[in-house]
Amino acid sequence: MKTTIQVDVEVKKMLDELKIHERESYSSVIRRLIMSRIDEEPLSRETLKKIEEALEDIKSGRLYTSEDVRREVEGR
Repeated sequence: MKTTIQVDVEVKKMLDELKIHERESYSSVIRRLIMSRIDEEPLSRETLKKIEEALEDIKSGRLYTSEDVRREVEGR
């Protein structure tokens, strides 16, 4: 089934620039863009937990600035 959608002229120009070849359909371009955003390997529970812990560390001020790391590496 096909349908018609309306897009701004600027959006159409962007879609034109994203075509792999001149005759590629807009449907194909849009499908490719959508598929590039789908994560087929979602984050594991363990990874999500580590991210949450890291965010808590940041909120609590338990972090090192790049300057802190530079001083540590340089032995100052």
